[in-house]
Amino acid sequence: MPLEQGTIYGNLHAYKMYTRPTSQRLFGEYSFRKKPSTKHHENVQKMLEVLALNGTLTTWGMAKTHLDDVGGIRTKEKEYRRLIVGRMARGKHTVGLLEVGLIVKNGKSFAKAPADQYRLSLHGILYCLDVLDLSDKQIDSMAEKYADVLPMVFGKWTYLKSNIGKEVYRLKNLAGGLFMDNIQIAKISNFPVYELMTYLNVKYQNNFEQIEEKELANQISIWFYTNLLVPAKLSSSGKRSSLETKQWKKIIHGDTDLKKWYYGFVNEAIKFYNNRFSKLKKLETN
Repeated sequence: MPLEQGTIYGNLHAYKMYTRPTSQRLFGEYSFRKKPSTKHHENVQKMLEVLALNGTLTTWGMAKTHLDDVGGIRTKEKEYRRLIVGRMARGKHTVGLLEVGLIVKNGKSFAKAPADQYRLSLHGILYCLDVLDLSDKQIDSMAEKYADVLPMVFGKWTYLKSNIGKEVYRLKNLAGGLFMDNIQIAKISNFPVYELMTYLNVKYQNNFEQIEEKELANQISIWFYTNLLVPAKLSSSGKRSSLETKQWKKIIHGDTDLKKWYYGFVNEAIKFYNNRFSKLKKLETN
């Protein structure tokens, strides 16, 4: 449950309408390495990068990734703790990463005294892809560390890269708020991308305020594989370049679990539209 992770977060629509704009306002809408920003933005982004590249850590573990002396680690740990939970200063509450939903608690470490462990949430992963300006190599590292959090995409990252190369990084489009659920998609793809994306929104429409992490991972993953059929750009000849349906099917059919999972969603969509079509037909007879 999201509550057990120390925070509550919603579906992809919630990410687009709340988490992303809120996080950009509080923690920056571009990487501090690209353009000078506030010290607070820089500190938050550096901490998120540590979690992105290293996975689950305590605040002490986060500090140890880039500091050696005990005094420096202790000081940085206190800073990280404030960034995570927020703080009260001069009667004003500073919102923490946990409250916004970019990170979640992930068990405890008992190496010394019991200490909470933290990792990126799925919203946090998307924010990092959107803002931190991670290199492809860094995204590959994040995929490895978070394979169990996003199993149908990050858990199959090596398989996907061997088949579609840099197309795997299309996940950054979703992180940027591009849902590809606009009616215009129907004009640029023969595959029923618009219908599948529309049903994807319908399926999770009641989860704006709260969603199980497994279900959010499912929504993100379905978006990812469906989006592969959307042309990325126009070529110089005017033709739209995208993964050919034949190549896409090879990817889906080449992995038994992937095939069963994705076509399970497709069958759900078929049932949904058949039901809607039946209701339309009744309008003619009533």
